[in-house]
Amino acid sequence: MIVTSTSKNKMDRELSTNEQSEGQYKKWLYIIGGIALFALAIYGFRSVLENKVNKSDFFIASVERGDVTNTVSAAGVVIPAFEREINAPVATEIKSVSLSTGAEVKEGDLILELDQEFTKLEYDQLKDELDLRKNNIEMLKLKFDKDLLDLDYRDQIKALEVDELEAEVSDQKRLLKIGGGTAEELEQAELQLKVAGLEKKMLENELQYSQNVNVNEKKGLELEYTIQEKSLKELGRKLKETSVRSPQSGVITWINEDIGRTVAAGETLVRIADLGRYTIEATSSDRNSQKLEIGLPVQVRIGSNNLKGSISRILPAVENNTVKFFIELENSNSEFLRPNMRAEVFIITDKKEDVLRIRNGAAFRGANNQEVFFVEGNKAVKRKIKKGLSNSDYVEIISNASQGSKIIISDISDYKHLDEFILLDK
Repeated sequence: MIVTSTSKNKMDRELSTNEQSEGQYKKWLYIIGGIALFALAIYGFRSVLENKVNKSDFFIASVERGDVTNTVSAAGVVIPAFEREINAPVATEIKSVSLSTGAEVKEGDLILELDQEFTKLEYDQLKDELDLRKNNIEMLKLKFDKDLLDLDYRDQIKALEVDELEAEVSDQKRLLKIGGGTAEELEQAELQLKVAGLEKKMLENELQYSQNVNVNEKKGLELEYTIQEKSLKELGRKLKETSVRSPQSGVITWINEDIGRTVAAGETLVRIADLGRYTIEATSSDRNSQKLEIGLPVQVRIGSNNLKGSISRILPAVENNTVKFFIELENSNSEFLRPNMRAEVFIITDKKEDVLRIRNGAAFRGANNQEVFFVEGNKAVKRKIKKGLSNSDYVEIISNASQGSKIIISDISDYKHLDEFILLDK
């Protein structure tokens, strides 16, 4: 009896455990089923919501006819079309600075002063040397003239001697004829005349040579003097330029304000810009270098202002994976242009006229063949289109659109799984 009772109690406990496991399983089944039903309800509710969207959530544009350009973008900065540098005329020190960067100047305004003490000493020394050279030249000219005059006198004297010897020869010939002279005396007189004639020719030759030499030496001395005189004038000009003045009206874009600093001859001291005309210095990725050509038309956007221009110069070197070029503006003296203003640059590489186009937007950032939503009444319907040229403003539509068609141009990535949806006017 005791054993039978114990076995019965044990069986009761085992049945109670199975029942508990089965109840736990059913409980989890109900929970999972409830979650699935909730997810289905949320998905269904979301689908209903996605099929109805406020029209104001999108940007909608109409297809129109017009011109479309294909552009390459670049970054630009406004710079003066003409900027003049003033360099140090001599090696010296900066003594004082009267103006600073950004100051407007007129022609002749004093900008800075350089120390002129050493240059002044050099100028005075060169001037003394020039005065001494001038005095020496005058003395040499006098000596040349005296030598030439002495030679001329000697030639005249020799001419008299020849005349005298010619007379003596004539006398000896006459005496020999009448028996008053000898043949030896006649021969002696003729020999003396011949020697005197050669000596006169030597004097004439020497006189001619000296005249030519003196002329050339005088020219050489005068040339040396002229060269040194020009050097003195040049140094005098540099001495005046130690007071650095503006050569034109404009604005100082840079100045060396380091008073007491030694500057070398030719070192830049000041840059002055003519603010009457501007140009654009632009940079673009070196991947676009093959597309850049001198003369290509360019659109420049500065804030809300647009300017036209063309590429005037392309630098051959590539730095930091960018290529630099310059743009000549059609209206280079526009009143809103200022130095260092940032600009958006669009280089026009291709252009089509009178084509179907629409305002550019995030919806057109796909391939040339892509799907967009056309607005038809209160519906947005997905269709395929083919794009052509594009720029930051417009996109050309080649197929499946007509003039007046309305298309959503804002981001539609959240609705690409739908073929159409309702647009609510709210």
